[in-house]
Amino acid sequence: MSTLKKKLRNREPVAGTHVFLKDHCISEMLASVGYDVVWIDTEHTAIDYSILEEHIIAAHSGGTDSIVRIPWNDHVLVKRVLEMGATGILFPTVNTPEELESAMKATLYPPEGIRGFGPMRAIRYGVDDSMEYVKRCNEELVRFIQIESYIAIEHLEEMAKNPYVDCFLFGPNDLSGSIGRLGDVFGKETTELIRRGIAILKKSGKSIGVSSGDWNPKTIQYWHDMGINVLFMGIDYLHLLKGAQDELFEIRKIQGGSET
Repeated sequence: MSTLKKKLRNREPVAGTHVFLKDHCISEMLASVGYDVVWIDTEHTAIDYSILEEHIIAAHSGGTDSIVRIPWNDHVLVKRVLEMGATGILFPTVNTPEELESAMKATLYPPEGIRGFGPMRAIRYGVDDSMEYVKRCNEELVRFIQIESYIAIEHLEEMAKNPYVDCFLFGPNDLSGSIGRLGDVFGKETTELIRRGIAILKKSGKSIGVSSGDWNPKTIQYWHDMGINVLFMGIDYLHLLKGAQDELFEIRKIQGGSET
């Protein structure tokens, strides 16, 4: 069982960040920093399957677990990701128990689910016994569900009963958008929805997560104080941009204050 799976089961703190850029060296570098997990995104990025596999290999070589967000809750999109051996998978915009059940079945081999057989890198191309992999995969795969709509909050009590979900993760921007207030992440209505969702999930014993591009200490503290134990903060390109902006500011400041 992966370290990530154990932490999620025990509702321990988990620190992660997002990978949106294509170069797999980014996943290797971020993994080496010491994050618990690297989120490799294929919903809003140009990362294709061949690039994705390189990211997964790079993250694991750096000693960090990986999860992959697929673009949609679609069985076809699940297959290749699982065969690549990612630690886990994240389904966006799951709103009802029926949608959740469909997502989980796509990750489970029969008789529990409908996952087709064909593992490749997941069994090290045949080094590992495929039937042993089948036996343990249903139990060991990490499964995230993203809550991005008020509709999901309305159905969350029932969805939280699903035994296969390891973490329900809030997407505050889309959640605020679902009530006509896109971007009002910290507004009263959005906050009330998230607090309601957190209360439900705490009763279920599930890990609770959030995804944010912001890594300001105040923002991290805000989500932590809400009772969220899984924090995905910052995005690779924003880390790069902020670092470059800060460096350039210091260069300009020194150059502007020096005598010529």
